Amino acid sequence: MVKILKNIRVIELGTYITGPAAGMHLADLGADVIKVERPGTGDPFRAFKGGLYSPHYQTYNRNKRSIALDTKKPEDLAVLHDLVATADVFIQNFRPGVAEKLGAGEDALRQINPRLIYCAISGFGKSGPYKDRPAYDTVAQAASGYLRLLTPPQNPRVIGPAIADSVTGQYAAMGILAALLERAGTGQGRRLDISMLEAMAHFNLDSFTHYYSEGEIMGPLSRPVVSQSYTFECSDAKWVAIHMSSPTKFWEGLLDATGQEELKQDPRFAERLERIRHQDDLIDIFTPIFLSDTRDAWCARLEQAEVPHSPAYDADEALEDPQAQHLRIKVTSDHPEMGPFTTVRPPYSFDDQSEFDVKPPPTLDEHGAEIRAELDAKRKVS
Repeated sequence: MVKILKNIRVIELGTYITGPAAGMHLADLGADVIKVERPGTGDPFRAFKGGLYSPHYQTYNRNKRSIALDTKKPEDLAVLHDLVATADVFIQNFRPGVAEKLGAGEDALRQINPRLIYCAISGFGKSGPYKDRPAYDTVAQAASGYLRLLTPPQNPRVIGPAIADSVTGQYAAMGILAALLERAGTGQGRRLDISMLEAMAHFNLDSFTHYYSEGEIMGPLSRPVVSQSYTFECSDAKWVAIHMSSPTKFWEGLLDATGQEELKQDPRFAERLERIRHQDDLIDIFTPIFLSDTRDAWCARLEQAEVPHSPAYDADEALEDPQAQHLRIKVTSDHPEMGPFTTVRPPYSFDDQSEFDVKPPPTLDEHGAEIRAELDAKRKVS
């Protein structure tokens, strides 16, 4: 694939997920992303079973280079500033005021590089009563109203992946790309501020629209009921997912696939709004039916009846599916020290070309000498 951002350099002073995720998206598009880390320990997300290469860290740090700098030391701060002078984008995800203490505040970096796109990611924003509060994924989900859409009504508990962290990183990358596009015409840099609260509130847009237009407060079952979405366990303890939406043909296809045509005459299910009102009854009816055969058998019947469905895969199955294999979503590369690295390739294709070459996440300071040598060479030329 063409490296769309091959001429863009990003300096990422990011930890955990939001900042590194933003950097990863730009790196996936070809940008030279230099991850600046604390000597000795690096990004706190590295720590894992006594090592510094955790699965969490690997997820958000592929396609990057790593240099270890202690910006409290004048000589290391000078290296960071030299890097900023060569950069197009700077990303940090500290609480307001921390970057300034590290010598990486916007004012200081803007003096070095006026064209810089400075991206500051925070939990609650750079001002306001909550600006100094620590914020992690669950906190942002809760504050934005999103967590209640995921929490089971009974035995409430936090479930699912770090959605707020990942979403904020994607929004940050989108904002950075917009600022780069503008700079191509104006030559001027921008400061981009994005908080996890703002990102998740925007991601939760559908819930707010329902409330402000209809007075409806959505819950975890609101969308699945209206969209007529189901998951059923099969006889082999594997699951299948079904999403019928509104077309009647999908409901009729489900009845055909399951041999339940008589339900067409049941007034509880005669039309879509009644099926929505009686979804619990449908679940009670279909649960034992799906338990009567294997997932593969049910998927074959549902496909024949043209019902929107998929096996509800676990991570050990999803990328082995024939369609995922055809698209070559799973890619593997080798790190000279850490060995094989398997991940999901970037999702976009440009001019029918996908990116299958993914560089493994770097070990701490893996590229430190290389990056310093580049800076020395640049000094000699200038």
